[in-house]
Amino acid sequence: MPIRETKTLNYNLHLSRRELVGAAGASALAAGFLPPTIGAAQSNRDGFEVPLDLQREMYAAALNIAKSKIRGGNADSAYKKPFVDAAFSDNIFLWDTCFIATYAKYHQDELPIANALDNFYNLQDSDGYICREYTKMGLPFWPKNHPVSINPPLLAFAELELFSQSQDLVRLRRVYPSLVKFYDFLIANYRLEDGLFFNDAFGSGMDNIDRFPINWRDDGQGIPLINLYPELFDYNSLTSKWNRQGRSVDISAQMALFADNLISIARLIGRQQDIPAYRVFFEATKTAINDKCWSEADGFYYDLGYGQQIKRKHIGMFWTLIAGIVPTNRLPRLLAHLTDPNQFWRRFPLATTPADEIGFSPLGDYWHGSVWAPTNYMVIRGLRRYGQNNLAMRLARQYYWCVAQVYNETHTFWENYAPDSLSRGNVSQPNFCGWTGLVPIAIYHEFIRTNHSTSRA
Repeated sequence: MPIRETKTLNYNLHLSRRELVGAAGASALAAGFLPPTIGAAQSNRDGFEVPLDLQREMYAAALNIAKSKIRGGNADSAYKKPFVDAAFSDNIFLWDTCFIATYAKYHQDELPIANALDNFYNLQDSDGYICREYTKMGLPFWPKNHPVSINPPLLAFAELELFSQSQDLVRLRRVYPSLVKFYDFLIANYRLEDGLFFNDAFGSGMDNIDRFPINWRDDGQGIPLINLYPELFDYNSLTSKWNRQGRSVDISAQMALFADNLISIARLIGRQQDIPAYRVFFEATKTAINDKCWSEADGFYYDLGYGQQIKRKHIGMFWTLIAGIVPTNRLPRLLAHLTDPNQFWRRFPLATTPADEIGFSPLGDYWHGSVWAPTNYMVIRGLRRYGQNNLAMRLARQYYWCVAQVYNETHTFWENYAPDSLSRGNVSQPNFCGWTGLVPIAIYHEFIRTNHSTSRA
């Protein structure tokens, strides 16, 4: 459908250091937005109330869409158990599946998310390698020796999401060896001498975010890519040649999170002897990110290139929050970027490329500004980890409200959304549940739900 242009709201969201923490910060945020309504509001608490009947409709619609994406079974040549899928293509995708777990955890009887995660363990190589994408025949889509084949390593995070509802220790014990092998593989292959990790832009999941320095030209120092399926996907741009030359904050923070999640799992299943090594790795990675990637001048984290900070902002820097590696004295300055309406907190928060960055698109252009469920949820969970509950609630409620606006008009959920208007991203697929299902289900359960009941809530 065509993009619906909507007049940009008049923001006033600049927060002082004091305002960023606690109730004062939430009040300043609330004063900064004047949203129109889509129906009778339940209250005037913050102006982002969604009518109960629309909440119920969105929940039921998301669950039905997700159920319609279940595939696999005895007749499937590669995937012998039914599993819930992103249904983006015939292939299966790792980080999509991990974020589907954030809402499928509430409906594990109807959405076979455990089987979806098991698909990746079943295809794991003996050295621990798990490709980020497998074909319908169960074959890796990307070459093992190139970082394009690695997605954000969130399997342990996904397993803890499932456990939060199932309390299934038997499953945690069963998958733990596969998680450890994958963790060890990533450390062995993508960690460099400075303690940081490198990756590939496409492999990072944020397909078209520019990761290399402005005006960079290929120097031949990256790991070269040999496409396994060139007839299906031609990944031969400048982006594919930037990998080993740099260090990425997002995958480095994700690996710290991986270690932190393994600590939680090891404690739950009685593997206390494994915990000290994970703690050592976590602290070393935390120190490396804070020593090398933090800009004191800008109050922000940056990727590195040739040992120098690459002054390009993107949403990936906020993985430092959910990983728990931001020193508390740096938190206000980092959150000032997050809440700045001239950067990430646009009318439809959060832009993945901020508005003051080269390449930002108000229509989205995929990761050049579009609002995506996985990154928004990542930030929300990171805010909660740091006790920023008012800000987490505000972001969750505004994001949910914005998605509701678009659903109310289009009657579906989209792969991503435009940052500067209440509309889908200009490059996005409909019926995407898929990770966008976490908005009407996970965010509903965790931030929106009151004492009313829904048919399956």
